[in-house]
Amino acid sequence: MNNIKSLPLVIGLGELLWDCFEDERRPGGAPANVAFQANQLGCQGTVVTRVGQDALGKELLEFLKQQGLSVDHVQIDESFPTGTVTVQYSDANDPQYTIHEHVAWDHLEFNDDLSALMQHSQAVCFGTLAQRETASREAIHQCLAATSEKCLIVYDVNLRQHYYERSWIERSLEAAKMIKLNQDEVAEISKLLGLSTGSLGQFANRIQEDYELEAVCITRGAEGCLIYAEGQEFNIPGSPVEVTDAVGAGDAFTAALISRRLQDWGWEQAAIFANRVGGLVASQAGAMPVLKQEFEQISQKIQNS
Repeated sequence: MNNIKSLPLVIGLGELLWDCFEDERRPGGAPANVAFQANQLGCQGTVVTRVGQDALGKELLEFLKQQGLSVDHVQIDESFPTGTVTVQYSDANDPQYTIHEHVAWDHLEFNDDLSALMQHSQAVCFGTLAQRETASREAIHQCLAATSEKCLIVYDVNLRQHYYERSWIERSLEAAKMIKLNQDEVAEISKLLGLSTGSLGQFANRIQEDYELEAVCITRGAEGCLIYAEGQEFNIPGSPVEVTDAVGAGDAFTAALISRRLQDWGWEQAAIFANRVGGLVASQAGAMPVLKQEFEQISQKIQNS
């Protein structure tokens, strides 16, 4: 059996929080979801974030430890509380988020510990939301700058509420090797960057050229995804699932794509796997369902097909 040290190190860099539903709360935060799922997908998933010195923070750390994730790089903030998000959805496919401000993950600090960690990472996934405050935005980009040349840096655009600006997005695109976004985000990014709003392919080709990206992944919900890489378009249809809630499904997709690219799977095969993983998570409650065995079964099925 592989020693954990030999597994690819995949870092979720940014927010860790509680998704607060009407009747319960569940662990969440897009980068943390990616790290959690990467851990289930055969990588060493690690969360780099900050929580409060409060009961909610302690509970999150305990949850991550119970799921086999290291909490060595989760900072504790003595002044700001652990992050929370109110989730509402009249439509299970389209949850609405109210993201509360002045919380611990807004105040991530770059330090020697994170510098050393980043140098050993095989992949880092980060988003836009955790860049809403200057402190965390600068810490995130210092982390990205500390990675090795071989590290797969994935920018999961993930626009939320009003927490984004053109300059943050451009800086993130310049740091990334791969980006993932949905069709609504394509329209918003096109508008912000003054890109042509023609076909998805035109958008992908233009943004790849402008920012020297290796790959652009556009998710389309039940319709699957489009991936533009190596001068090709990979159009992967969706697999029908009965959606319980869509919270975290996109993050599971991202983690699956990263994990299989680190195993040298081709883009098409990796995207088929990612679609199925995302669909499976959408059929479950919450962003971090325990599905390690199911993921392995899907992986073997695709490899054997």
